[in-house]
Formats: sequence, C-alpha cells, structure tokens
Amino acid sequence: MPRRLAVLALPLLLASCVSGGGSDRRAPLRPRGAKPITLNLPTSRETQACFADLARQDVRFSPLPDRDYGGGCQVIGALQLLDIGVPVTNIKAMRCGLARSFTGWVEYAVAPAARQMLGSDLERIESMGTYACRAVVGAPGAAGKLSGHATANAIDISGFVLRDGRRITLQQGGTAVTPKRVPFCV
Repeated sequence: MPRRLAVLALPLLLASCVSGGGSDRRAPLRPRGAKPITLNLPTSRETQACFADLARQDVRFSPLPDRDYGGGCQVIGALQLLDIGVPVTNIKAMRCGLARSFTGWVEYAVAPAARQMLGSDLERIESMGTYACRAVVGAPGAAGKLSGHATANAIDISGFVLRDGRRITLQQGGTAVTPKRVPFCV
C-alpha cells in the first residue's frame, strides 16, 4: 500500500516542485538594494552541459549574463527560453536546470496529458513569471528566506489554454489559483 501511495503522489510532486539543479558557484553576498552588476564568472560544466542538452532537444534559448542584484538575489547559469514548441507567457530569466526540467515536463507530461485526457492539443501555458528578487510568500516559518524566484530557480504556472479554446486554471484547495500560484520550482 505505501508503494502505491508513493506512485500516486509522484505526479503531484513533479507538478509542484521539480528540481532544476543548482550547484553553480555563487558570488559573495552584496547588500539588498544595491545596483545590479554583471558577474565575470566562468560558465560551469553543469551549465555548459545543460545548454548542450537543450540544444539537442531543439529548444531555442538565449544564454544570459550572470547578474547579482544584491541581497542574495543572483541569476547565475541562466537563459531566456525563446521557443519550446508551445508558447509560455511571462517567462524571463531562469536557471538552465529549471529550463531543462520545465521543457521536459511540458513535452513528456503536460502536452501528452492534454491530448490523452482532454482530447485537445496544448496551445499555450500561462505563467505568473520566473525571476523576481523576493522572499518566500505564504510559507509558515519562512520569514526572510529567499524564494526560488530570487535565483531564477522557480516558475509559477497558473493555467493552460487548449487548441479547442478551453482554458484550464490550476486549483489549490478547490479554489482557482488566480491570483494564487502553483509553483514549478527548484
């Protein structure tokens, strides 16, 4: 029985928080509110391998410079997704590992599920964004802790639009997530 429960819980875990990696080196902490600076860090082997993986998958992207926005908010080993085969709203900088996990999730889980379970192709994914220098919101005991968004390691998915015109919004506790978020995070 526990194994069956684990198998049933796996899709929920994957939909809510998928690891995108994150062992890239970080620059020393700068004060919050400091002007953003471009960091002169070598591109890690992990990030290089990730870029190569995305290129092999025919994902169009543009690597971004490493930036430090102060207060622990840094964008290192990041990119801008340009084309993953389906439009995604509101995405900006995201760590390469997150981009790799996200594109795999779309290609191997979301798009096939739309076709098989809802009888229509996926037309668009609606998100509430990626990078934002901010603390964790709404988690008890997380006061002051930086969100995965502060390091470009999270994307909030709010819904999906199908080719037949239907809009599927994600729900949390029986309530539509607008304006709440269901995270896809690291």
